[in-house]
Amino acid sequence: MTPPHQQAYDSVLPTIGWTPLIRLARIGSGIRTPVYGKAEYANPGGSVKDRIGLKIIEDAEKRGDLKPGGVIVEATSGNTGVGLALAAALKGYRCIFTMPDKMSQEKVRLLKAYGAEVVIVPTAVPPDHPEQYTNKAKQIVKETPGAILANQFHNQVNPAAHYETTGPEIWTQTEGRVTHFVAGAGTGGTISGVGKYLKEKNPKVRILLGDPQGSLYAGYGKTQQMGQGGPYKVEGIGGDKIPTTIWYDVIDDFRTVSDRDAFAMARRMAREEGILVGGSAGLNVALALEIARELDDPNACVVTILCDTGERYLSKLFNDEWMQENQLLDTPRVTVEELLQRRTPNAPSLVSVAPAAAVRQALTLMTTWGVSQIPVLEDGRCVGGLVENTLMTKALTQPALLDRPVREVMDAPFAVVDALTPTERLGPILTRESPAALVQKGGELIGIVSRYDVLQQLIGTR
Repeated sequence: MTPPHQQAYDSVLPTIGWTPLIRLARIGSGIRTPVYGKAEYANPGGSVKDRIGLKIIEDAEKRGDLKPGGVIVEATSGNTGVGLALAAALKGYRCIFTMPDKMSQEKVRLLKAYGAEVVIVPTAVPPDHPEQYTNKAKQIVKETPGAILANQFHNQVNPAAHYETTGPEIWTQTEGRVTHFVAGAGTGGTISGVGKYLKEKNPKVRILLGDPQGSLYAGYGKTQQMGQGGPYKVEGIGGDKIPTTIWYDVIDDFRTVSDRDAFAMARRMAREEGILVGGSAGLNVALALEIARELDDPNACVVTILCDTGERYLSKLFNDEWMQENQLLDTPRVTVEELLQRRTPNAPSLVSVAPAAAVRQALTLMTTWGVSQIPVLEDGRCVGGLVENTLMTKALTQPALLDRPVREVMDAPFAVVDALTPTERLGPILTRESPAALVQKGGELIGIVSRYDVLQQLIGTR
């Protein structure tokens, strides 16, 4: 194999493109159709958008719109901004970018690291609102001398860049065997340019657009009508207005993917393939695997885009707390048995008394072992329960009860739950009147859990 990059480069710009094509063999295990990912995170700016940044600047220079000392303005989810900023840094242009406030802080800091100015605007505004990020960018251009709008959502240089580079690379790297190309669409430049090129090489190649649930792109592609959109968390793809850089005539099918599925797949990619990518790539891979399963054909070849590096999402989709707060990751289920095992072993697993035991003995056991509830057992079966507060109140008002058998003062038996019961199911079982439950495994009682145990687990101290 000929090693890449055998010669030195005069700048970072020639290193854009010719990214690796990687078979996703582990995450696609058991699926007969091979799935490949185009590793766009290997571009110098870390995303597929590096390909269009330089091309847009060079086109503006050629047309005379961008002159020395000029300003490049763009509405970006982050990645296009990086592609523009790294090229602008070498060419001496100033950059101003508008970004929705749902984008990760990593992206904001990254753009600033390249010397760009970043204007954050609200995500939850109508498409025609002046603070909507594309409208805000247009306003900045009007107010800034020497400024141009990169206009990635309508600049045909965008899909043309992928027609000229990404498409030919995929065709060459698969030796013409690609049968299906799967990609999400932000501007639509990637899927349009690649799709047009591949279909010209082989009209039988199928092009499939993946869209976040809540975006309008897929619905419009199916019906040619604008539907009702909604919020979603995946960054960089989808939208509520249709860009002219999506060439719908080259797209054969449209599918939607949930935030949950997209983020779960991105997390799996890191842990199973050793590839750290963002949520849009997770969406692409999730859909590519779905298509591959449907095909069930070892002679087919599905290719998708791994859009950017996951390092830009460490505070979001790779942060368990953020995922759980946004209801995108289930809280790990803790079983009752696991809860028992987390206790400090300062008492026997189950302290109990027989019905004939004296009340005095039960109170002594509670004091000795620091427990507040004791089951009354007979032949391995719970026939009653003793609760410290209730028992002490009775003993203080009637001291003679101390020498009476517990059967005369015991409360109703505690509930019995299986050891594999999730702790979240204990809430309705544990009440003020019945504050504990016995734990059973294999027909035997192995311990007792209380309201206090569950509370400690909920607040994270157990």
